[in-house]
Amino acid sequence: MVHSILLLLSASTGDPVQWAQLSIQQRVIIRVPMVKKGRAPARIAPDARNAWEEKKGPRCVALRSIRGASIVVENGVDLILADEHRYRARLERGCDSTGFYSGFYVEPDADGSLCSGRDELQARSGLSCAIDSFRRLIPADDDD
Repeated sequence: MVHSILLLLSASTGDPVQWAQLSIQQRVIIRVPMVKKGRAPARIAPDARNAWEEKKGPRCVALRSIRGASIVVENGVDLILADEHRYRARLERGCDSTGFYSGFYVEPDADGSLCSGRDELQARSGLSCAIDSFRRLIPADDDD
């Protein structure tokens, strides 16, 4: 976001008028921490993959509701929301989620949402992956 301000500078002594332009740039980055901090997993535990069942999810998730994340599958990052709901951000093809083991950053859009097909997750290592889709997660043993 860039704001420009035009300033008119004039001395009361009759000096010529001077014009100046000041540009202010603002960049906001939100960091999302992992639920369990530590080293990158060598591989994702098979039993963790089966703990959640994926259902159709929304196109966007409100950034203000995201409290943390975890890695359970190789091509997605699970988002844990303030209301205890979970959504899986499925990453673009060829993107390995283990690169996000220490958390990730997002640059919020003006609408305050993280959206598939538009936004991307950025790791501290420089890895950047677009979000392909969101899937709603429910515990695998629920009959929902």
